[in-house]
Amino acid sequence: MKTGFDPQKYIDEQSKYILERVNNYDKLYLEFGGKLIGDKHAKRVLPGYDEDAKIKLLYKLRDKAEIIICVYAGDIERNKIRGDYGITYDMEVLRLLDDLRSYGLEVNSVVITRYNKQPATTVFINKLERRNIKVYKHKEIPGYPVDVDTIVSEKGYGSNPYIVTSKPIVVVTAPGANSGKLATCLSQLYHEYKLGKVAGYSKFETFPVWNVPLKHPLNIAYEAATIDLKDVNMIDNFHFEKYNQVAVNYNRDLEMFPVVKRIIEKITGKETTYQSPTDMGVNRVGFGIIDNEVVVEASKQEIIRRYFNTLCDFKKGLLDEDALNRMKLIMEELQLKQEDRKCVIPAREYAAILKAKSNDNEAIAVIAFELSDGKIITGRGSSTMDCCSAAILNAIKYLAGISDDIYLLSPLILNTIRDLKEKDLNSKNPSLTANEILIALSISAVTNPTAQLAYDKLYMLKGVQAHCTVMLNKNDEQILKKLGIDVTCDAVYPSENLYYI
Repeated sequence: MKTGFDPQKYIDEQSKYILERVNNYDKLYLEFGGKLIGDKHAKRVLPGYDEDAKIKLLYKLRDKAEIIICVYAGDIERNKIRGDYGITYDMEVLRLLDDLRSYGLEVNSVVITRYNKQPATTVFINKLERRNIKVYKHKEIPGYPVDVDTIVSEKGYGSNPYIVTSKPIVVVTAPGANSGKLATCLSQLYHEYKLGKVAGYSKFETFPVWNVPLKHPLNIAYEAATIDLKDVNMIDNFHFEKYNQVAVNYNRDLEMFPVVKRIIEKITGKETTYQSPTDMGVNRVGFGIIDNEVVVEASKQEIIRRYFNTLCDFKKGLLDEDALNRMKLIMEELQLKQEDRKCVIPAREYAAILKAKSNDNEAIAVIAFELSDGKIITGRGSSTMDCCSAAILNAIKYLAGISDDIYLLSPLILNTIRDLKEKDLNSKNPSLTANEILIALSISAVTNPTAQLAYDKLYMLKGVQAHCTVMLNKNDEQILKKLGIDVTCDAVYPSENLYYI
């Protein structure tokens, strides 16, 4: 894979810039947008980017930083899902806590924002507190964010509990957007100034990249990634008017800037040095780009992936038609087609061949893997195993140089597992899933040297591009993601069943 980004240059530049900013204050509240750990979007659009760059950056600053995690109570109540991991926001908070601790980073507390004694959220709070995790509850402030006089008063930020911190950098992060990070930062500023301390606020948002062009595919890929939030990239007019310099930001930050500026000035009692949303940011990711052409192509491929995801989410009822139409416009703007993703046509062509031979009216499940050497490997669903399982076995056999005629798993073993699912567990879909196949392979590898040879090649599936002719079930999708495979699907249900799919 060609590299378009220098991760070490980025970390060095970014850490230096944050430390320069914190020198202006007793304490800096740093709002972290995007994913703190496992930023796979950034990794895909910036080939060479370390998906854990932000957490490594924090590790470098660990003696000076502590972390607050925010989560919006409403997201817990409606079981909002993180698309990349397929887990709910409350579970993502637990995952974040574990991961941050594993890096030796100090987590100060969890803040529940806009809390109004919602039942599921209350259960989550109890779970955290009984594991000795400090929890703060922030209520919704009337008139937020436009009624500045109420917000910056004892009825507003003053009604929120003060979060006691001890380090000069306080990172405020969350499972996703609209979790209350900004309000938490500004609430803390209010309390710090009441205590006579000089505190500041800055924002660390990777995308859009302020110092690459507005219509660069890298920035358009960000719009595609946030299609559900209706984010639109725009020129930062505040920045241009003040400095005569073009900078890119997005609509929500531009809309909120005058209000945020007024709130900060009312809290501090003096004019802020920030003249634009770009001034508030500390992002230096654009300075890590070393090959623009590589980044352009990677960003276009990410947009196509997002397009397929949008089609599927619309089919499932998770997105509205406005989001779908916006995604179509993005594709047209860059003159991209579904078939520009190399694994799409092989999957569809194989499915068409199988369909011509079949008397069944249901969709044909075929998945195609594009390996790092350009080789296309396909897998189809059968009564024994699903298409993902078949493709995984076919791919690792190819990578290990094992003939296609050789069985990695004994048919006797596969049929025994299938019978267990069908007869004893009453499964309506007894075909073996990717997870079950991998478990069977790992067991077989103990006594079968050929299976061991193939098993040892699983790591080579990381970075594989895949496309399936039907929408995958959640379990298979998660297994592919854990293997590092970027998968897209046609917006087609695998069967007419509503539950047993």
